[in-house]
Amino acid sequence: MAEQIVSPDLNFVKEVIAAGADSLKKCYQCSTCTVVCEVTPNNKPFPRKEMLYAQWGMKDQLITNPDIWLCHQCSDCTAFCPRGAKPGEVLGAVRKVAIKEYSGPRFMAELTSNPKYALLLFAIPVAIFLVILGAIGHLDLTAISLNENGVIAFPEFIPDIYVDMIMVPTAGFAALVFLLAITKYWSAMAASAGGAGGGDIVNSITGTLIDIFTHKKFSACGVAKDRKVSHLLVFYSFIGLAITTSLGVLYVYGLKWEMPYPQTNILKLIGNASAIGLLVGMTYMITNRMKNQAKAGLGSYFDWLLIVIIFGTCVTGILAEVIRLAKLPVPAYITYFTHLVFIFVLFAYAPFSKMAHMVYRTTAMVFARHIQRD
Repeated sequence: MAEQIVSPDLNFVKEVIAAGADSLKKCYQCSTCTVVCEVTPNNKPFPRKEMLYAQWGMKDQLITNPDIWLCHQCSDCTAFCPRGAKPGEVLGAVRKVAIKEYSGPRFMAELTSNPKYALLLFAIPVAIFLVILGAIGHLDLTAISLNENGVIAFPEFIPDIYVDMIMVPTAGFAALVFLLAITKYWSAMAASAGGAGGGDIVNSITGTLIDIFTHKKFSACGVAKDRKVSHLLVFYSFIGLAITTSLGVLYVYGLKWEMPYPQTNILKLIGNASAIGLLVGMTYMITNRMKNQAKAGLGSYFDWLLIVIIFGTCVTGILAEVIRLAKLPVPAYITYFTHLVFIFVLFAYAPFSKMAHMVYRTTAMVFARHIQRD
């Protein structure tokens, strides 16, 4: 057997533990986690080797490894671990550290992952939108009432042009960070694997997309098998809301149609159905976490931050519309303001929050197929 020199990175071990893997050192390499996992490939299965890498501080072997993302955190490994080492939680912590490694600027990853900065995450967009309201003279909400048609129109509170001036660059920044991060990650995986692989990249992408759109991997989960339903609801609701947003851009800038639109408009039908689907999906997701916490763990701050952001975005969006239809100007404008804050947080910190999982996991799944790993 060839000798291998291991140079432990103790700071990395501490970082992983601080990220939520406080049970890491309980692992004694019995391999129960690998045996019970229904998602892992047969060749060099996870998560046993990842637990070893994390214990020994083998940073490069972990963060350049697609397997940390092929794990869907079914939590079967955590439920059956005889030592309470919680491999699912450990790999979740490793993924959190990996996001920090690949996504820059690093201080934004720190802002998103450290609970002491939670209020600051929301204070930044609050300040931005307050400045805009002050500049256009709309800080006095009592001075803004129903429009000439007797309805509440949010663009008369904060005109679309100002919202777009903030949201479009924010979304563009997130997209750029994601692009740079996954390019860096793909290169790191290719270097670690000794090459980018010889599979058909088109088939690799197509197969991965089929898995994602059907959530095929979640079907193999045991303890948290109900996650498939909640994740599918959230996934397709986000697609519906993206379609709604695209239609909104077409209406406002292409067709020059003024808001608000009637409830029978296709934009409203898709948007309202998607919002309800998102609310149901997120509620189901939260109740499942509470139900399975004894076996799967309750999750870390990193997990719950994204849940709060998405749930907050959904609830404030629904309430803003309901209150608008009830013709209550001041509560409607306050709720809409809060909704904009949540949307900003969702977009701006997406590359650094657990939302980044969708990008990194997709990249790892494509790479795994490309090198015939999965």
